[in-house]
Amino acid sequence: MKKALALTTLTLGAFALPLVSLAAVSNVSDVGTLIITTINNIIVPVLFAVAFIVFLWGAFDVFILGANSEEVKEKGKNLMLWGLIGFFVMVSIWGLVNILTGTVSFGNNTGPTETPSAGVNVGG
Repeated sequence: MKKALALTTLTLGAFALPLVSLAAVSNVSDVGTLIITTINNIIVPVLFAVAFIVFLWGAFDVFILGANSEEVKEKGKNLMLWGLIGFFVMVSIWGLVNILTGTVSFGNNTGPTETPSAGVNVGG
């Protein structure tokens, strides 16, 4: 019984954790900003690093390990190709995310600014 109670408590705690972390978010624009910032600052650089490592491993296979084996060279060429495809896809998606950010204006909470019209004394 104690094991079931502990498991239930941990499960509910795990489901409640995002609610605690998003407690400071006050509107939809803040959620959008949080998601876009997380994608741009955390996920994209990690994926770029993985694609770069795959590309380097493929180059290592082709030029170092595959010096005498055509099978290893072919495997390395495929890894290099997939690394380049990963770079292309990630740059494309990153560009689309930045276009979305600029178009929807997530994070622009200042609102429109008023420009004084001609002939109106603003300075008092």
